[in-house]
Amino acid sequence: MTTEMQEIAITEEKPLVPAPTDATKEAEAAARILLDSGTVHVIETPHGPLRVTVQCTTNARRPAILTVHDVGLDSKSCFSPLFRFDEMQEIVKNFALVHIDLPGQEEGAAIYPAGYQYPSMDTISEMIPSVLESFKFRSVIGVGVGAGSNILSKFALAHPDSVEGLVLINMDPNARGWMEWAAHKLVSVASSVTEQILSHLFSQEELVANTELLQAQRERISKAPHLSNVELLWKSYNSRRDITIDRSCAFKCPVMLVVGDQAPYEDAAVECNSKLDPTTTSFLKMADAGGLPQLTQPAKLTEAFKYFIQGMGYMASSCMTRLSRSRTTSLSSSFSMDGSRSRSRTLSQGSQGGPGGPVPPSPPQTMEVSC
Repeated sequence: MTTEMQEIAITEEKPLVPAPTDATKEAEAAARILLDSGTVHVIETPHGPLRVTVQCTTNARRPAILTVHDVGLDSKSCFSPLFRFDEMQEIVKNFALVHIDLPGQEEGAAIYPAGYQYPSMDTISEMIPSVLESFKFRSVIGVGVGAGSNILSKFALAHPDSVEGLVLINMDPNARGWMEWAAHKLVSVASSVTEQILSHLFSQEELVANTELLQAQRERISKAPHLSNVELLWKSYNSRRDITIDRSCAFKCPVMLVVGDQAPYEDAAVECNSKLDPTTTSFLKMADAGGLPQLTQPAKLTEAFKYFIQGMGYMASSCMTRLSRSRTTSLSSSFSMDGSRSRSRTLSQGSQGGPGGPVPPSPPQTMEVSC
């Protein structure tokens, strides 16, 4: 007896990662255009005007993503490469983006007169509530770099109900000590403001290698028409006060600390991590990232950011990223040696996130991830 063999084509009913449609590609392209254009607003606050760029549509059930840049940068030069990155578009489509330019730091800013008293980090943090009120945002996820991390931290401590999460890059919670103050005074005599700021932004390895990114930033800062404004912000940041945080008095929201390996503020970020609640804090130390990981490693930072948002209960249906898969595998392996069962368990944990549904557990905590 012979048996006739037939070829049967087996297709997957629901692909794990569906191919992007033309409409999806068009939406992503539109989002990238919005990042460069945006809607610019000047918000009046009790401490003076603040320039804000709002991009994408709002979702009343979700917090806005609010960014604050570092010294020597503005919102565009600090965050455009990150938020224009292809994998970031899934996040951009789901959240309103609000980019704050610190006073006098935007392109074309008017030059402050001699003797102008630039606002302190504390004062700038007190300007943020006016931004939320103007756009009717109930809460935000803050993303700050350097000075921006300091400002957002102060805002989160003063207004815990307005902050659902914090991503703090190059965070230093400490004021300058006497030794640092003296060293800074000596350096300020021997080097220009531009070189001082570059030493703040870049790692020693990057300074020695004189990377293309560093050269571009040196060119941009040194030739900025409003360089005197940048210097005022630099002095204000160097005069910052300590941020009093410990495990009994810390942030009321999830926090992700990010720092590049060998970055200028690596030790400060490690110290900050040791002071925070380990049940709500993730620590990401990125290899080969230098002093500005959002510019040098946008892919890795996007993965971490997406997982951070998923841990808060948003975008639970989003496909898993490489970083989250590696972390999730280590967590689920004790439940099942079957890869498919472990994966389905992980996805089902976040099947109903955000307001109105069960929130998945916050990210496994105070976990140092070198990537």
